Amino acid sequence: MNILLAMIPAFFWGTTYAVTKFTLPDWPPILLGALRALPAGLLLLLVKPSLPKKGEWRTLFILGTVNIATFFGLIFVMAQTLPSTISGVGMVSVPVFAMLYQWLVNRKRPSWLQTLSGFALVLFAFFLFSPGSISLNPIGLGAMLAAIMCIVVGSGMTKTLGSRIHWWTILTWQLILGGAVLGLASGVQAALEPQIYVSVIDNFSTQNLMGLLWVVGLNTALSYGMYVWLLQRMSVVDFTFGGIANPIAGIVCGMVLLGESFTQTQYALMIGMIMMSLVPQTLQAVKQHRLASLAKQG
Repeated sequence: MNILLAMIPAFFWGTTYAVTKFTLPDWPPILLGALRALPAGLLLLLVKPSLPKKGEWRTLFILGTVNIATFFGLIFVMAQTLPSTISGVGMVSVPVFAMLYQWLVNRKRPSWLQTLSGFALVLFAFFLFSPGSISLNPIGLGAMLAAIMCIVVGSGMTKTLGSRIHWWTILTWQLILGGAVLGLASGVQAALEPQIYVSVIDNFSTQNLMGLLWVVGLNTALSYGMYVWLLQRMSVVDFTFGGIANPIAGIVCGMVLLGESFTQTQYALMIGMIMMSLVPQTLQAVKQHRLASLAKQG
């Protein structure tokens, strides 16, 4: 059940790329990140007020900088430099990096099945993202790799903090602090490049407003609430495998909103990546169901 719940925030996150490109084109990624994080954090603070203890501020600031400020900025760079479909599909590589991180940092070796599916994911990604298959912006690809590492490191930090700090406090204040960092960075950019921000204000439209409401409400307040809550109930690796809904949302929204299309071979590689993400969780669920059935019979 937790895996299915994990698919809800993953699905909304998968819509970020197409929704941003469709409703908020040419907006500065730093500004988009600030507008996504800070209002959502303040909204959650209003819903349920919380205040970190004296010794928690530094830790939450680091988490907000990694998990929100850096990650959100990178996500919007991806949204503006890569096809929506490619961004969504590329993010299913997160389990591979999560397994490596758990192995190297926490000395937790992945199962042979996770290792095999991870290897297959890398193989499919190699053929999909190779220059001979598709031409992609190197800045966007760099942002994707950095964003994946932010997810892995930030998820590990969030899960660790969950035993010491209430999950609602983590959720609320990482958004507020991360949003504040992005807000300051956005202010510096506005001072250096005012014409970009003047253009955003002068051309603000109802479509822009709808995009912001989607990104702030569903993609952030709702999705991050579920994300932090679920991380206290499942492993980081298991949660990242629930991200299967991310590429599905990216593919569907890319087709519907942006008219993106790819070759049959490219779609086959995408499906291959998605299927490999599902294999470990599917077989694990079958194994657990079988063990539960045997226990009842015994």
